Amino acid sequence: MLDPVTEAFTPKVATTLAGLKLSGAAQERIDLLAEKCNEGSITPAEHSEYESYVHALDLISIRQAKAGAMISVGQ
Repeated sequence: MLDPVTEAFTPKVATTLAGLKLSGAAQERIDLLAEKCNEGSITPAEHSEYESYVHALDLISIRQAKAGAMISVGQ
């Protein structure tokens, strides 16, 4: 569904996307939510937040992989 978006990436956009990293605060929050989820102490609101992070990170990871492939092909 998002392949047309990836195909429209310029080399600069692909490079920027491939290099994106989570902020320290975001990573800490995800780690805390993951720990609470694994322990079974996560609230429904936290679980919803955690799922949102997981889905967003999955989508971003796929786009980053595609962007990385574009970069390596272009070199």
